[in-house]
Amino acid sequence: MASDPDHIVDALKAAGEPTRLRILALLRRGDLAVGELVQILDQSQPRLSHHLKTLTNAGLVERLPEGAWVFYRARSKGWAGRILQAIFDEIDTAREPFLADRDALQTVRQSRAQSAESYFSDIAEDWDQLRALHYPESDIEQAILRQVEDQRFERIVDLGTGTGRMLTLLAPLAKEAEGLDMSHHMLTVARANLNRADVRNARVRQGDVTETPFESNSADLVVVHQVLHYLENPEDVLAEAARILRPGGRLLLIDFAPHDLEFLRETQGHRRLGIRHEDVSDWADAAGLAVPAPLSFDPPASLDQGLSVLIWNATRPANQQEAAA
Repeated sequence: MASDPDHIVDALKAAGEPTRLRILALLRRGDLAVGELVQILDQSQPRLSHHLKTLTNAGLVERLPEGAWVFYRARSKGWAGRILQAIFDEIDTAREPFLADRDALQTVRQSRAQSAESYFSDIAEDWDQLRALHYPESDIEQAILRQVEDQRFERIVDLGTGTGRMLTLLAPLAKEAEGLDMSHHMLTVARANLNRADVRNARVRQGDVTETPFESNSADLVVVHQVLHYLENPEDVLAEAARILRPGGRLLLIDFAPHDLEFLRETQGHRRLGIRHEDVSDWADAAGLAVPAPLSFDPPASLDQGLSVLIWNATRPANQQEAAA
């Protein structure tokens, strides 16, 4: 579909300014907040906020509020994405000032990593306690990979991305991937982890997993990893996953089996002590998803009590006949 000529003119005017061009080059390498751009470009926040407003109004940049922060993202799709690609195809970003900006960006990313490390040092004891209660995490991740073995995806969405571990694990299988989480602290950790793993096709943003900003029929794989037991109404996540999925798309759902470790409500904020397959089956049916029985991974035999992990591999049927079958 052809774009409005006025939009194109506004976009070219917005991009045709030295500082804004540098901003666009940086945002094409990852989402950044105004304060981070201040550090990189050594310009005042009001000045950079003005530039970002111009780029946003022109449709070249997306604004992503995150608590008291606001992150910005260069458009990668549609007419704006095509214009930016054409512009930067003609620019040598391995020269100044882009080269110095890239070095300064690494300093900002190191600061993110330090912030993430500080956050996890505060919760490490509780985190390690939970990990010790279930089947080895590396083995569960291998089981997750086997569920999508030899497949390639256009777009993966990770609902409740947390530390971004599922994005790091699965992004190599996709053209693009995006994670969503309500916690600014966790998103800081996720960004640091993605940077550390040099994952360039995955990004994260803040949002509600039951009411996401993603378009319908926009993903061919949705992942919900260890999220449902925190929620009052887990069925809303399955309904949202079904909306996001394209026909024929898949939902990987990973969570704990029912258990009686009541202390997890107090120490970890669990609302539910595990998730029953019968409930998942009912929620999936209501959402129009087909879900077989899950894979089950028992806790280490050395534990008197522990957590079993379940992996469901659901699909959104490609047609109504499949859904009814």
